[in-house]
Amino acid sequence: MKQIIIIGGGAAGFFAASNLDGKKYRITILEQNSDVLQKVKISGGGRCNVTHACFDPRELVQFYPRGNKELLSVFTKFQPGDTMDWFDKRKVSLKIENDNRIFPESNSSQTIINTFLNEIQQKNVEIKTKCSVKEIEKQDEKYVIKTTLGDFEADFVIYTTGSSPKSLKIIENLGHKIIDLVPSLFTFNIKDDLLKDLAGTSFEMAETSIPTLKTKESGPLLITHWGLSGPAILKISAWEAVNLAKMKYNFEVEVNFISKSMDEAEEIFQNFRQLNPKKTIGQSKLFDITNRFWQRILEVSKVDLNKQVANVSGKEIQTITECLCKKKFHVTGKSTFKDEFVTAGGIDLKEINFKNMSSKILPNFYIAGEVLNIDAVTGGFNFQACWSEAWLIAQDLNLKSFI
Repeated sequence: MKQIIIIGGGAAGFFAASNLDGKKYRITILEQNSDVLQKVKISGGGRCNVTHACFDPRELVQFYPRGNKELLSVFTKFQPGDTMDWFDKRKVSLKIENDNRIFPESNSSQTIINTFLNEIQQKNVEIKTKCSVKEIEKQDEKYVIKTTLGDFEADFVIYTTGSSPKSLKIIENLGHKIIDLVPSLFTFNIKDDLLKDLAGTSFEMAETSIPTLKTKESGPLLITHWGLSGPAILKISAWEAVNLAKMKYNFEVEVNFISKSMDEAEEIFQNFRQLNPKKTIGQSKLFDITNRFWQRILEVSKVDLNKQVANVSGKEIQTITECLCKKKFHVTGKSTFKDEFVTAGGIDLKEINFKNMSSKILPNFYIAGEVLNIDAVTGGFNFQACWSEAWLIAQDLNLKSFI
């Protein structure tokens, strides 16, 4: 019986193991931590954001700043609909939430973890935890994996280690080219009077742009203790991950809190003024924002909250609308987004055969997951890449015949 060693007990490693033919292969998973599937456990605040309800591969790849071209063929073979079917066949009910993220009905990542553990138990997959790989050597037709628990011999290797520098060094020593790692999906550190003491204030739809990079994003926005977060920030951090690292996270971001042009905002103001001339400006929340934020806008714009709307000058209106629609902030650093950190960089995609996720450099060696230079915005997309890549690997290995 041929031996498959899966290095890394995360999403991609377990999905590969769950889809392999256990009668054909002996399968062992090596995991350096004391627990497997750690990222699956904490994803989506412990609910596990399994995937995203985007079922057209051409649309789906638009959520991947790196890897979008390569993943198109992968997703034509296994996409979110197939992920839902896979779990459905194993009696796991999934639900699509309003923002199209997909979670288990149980709202617990443990449901997903138990499904994988059950699958691999049926295939007699062996799991070795606290097993750190030190080196991999190619010896004739086999690989020798040197670990803290001794040496393991493999006919086939599935490398799903995540993007730790150590795991990238090991594969670099085997001849693969590594694209430098930089953080992706992070929040912006900003100190500004407008945001002070307003942590937790959210905006349903905002627009963000980084003028020097000519880049724009939109989506929900959140004020945090450190600055700004939410999809409108996370998306821009992902797409511009490499450029923002080069800028040492020191740059200017422009925010439109209400997703309206200054002209539109001014028109809303003027219409309100005609209908409510005697109202005080502090009590006149004209836009879809919280009262606290509206009053802070007025304070920062140096407009007296007790002033009647009819007496607000044209210049003051312009200052207010500028603050709402074109507020510039100076970013002085980044913070990790929850525990769901993602990195850009990893194994150069030119060295991977995306028909089956095999290495073009190493025979009988497959690679999937975050160790590749592939990453996505938040919303279940990073997991979907893992499921799809791992599924292709398992299909390829299951079709092999041995004399």
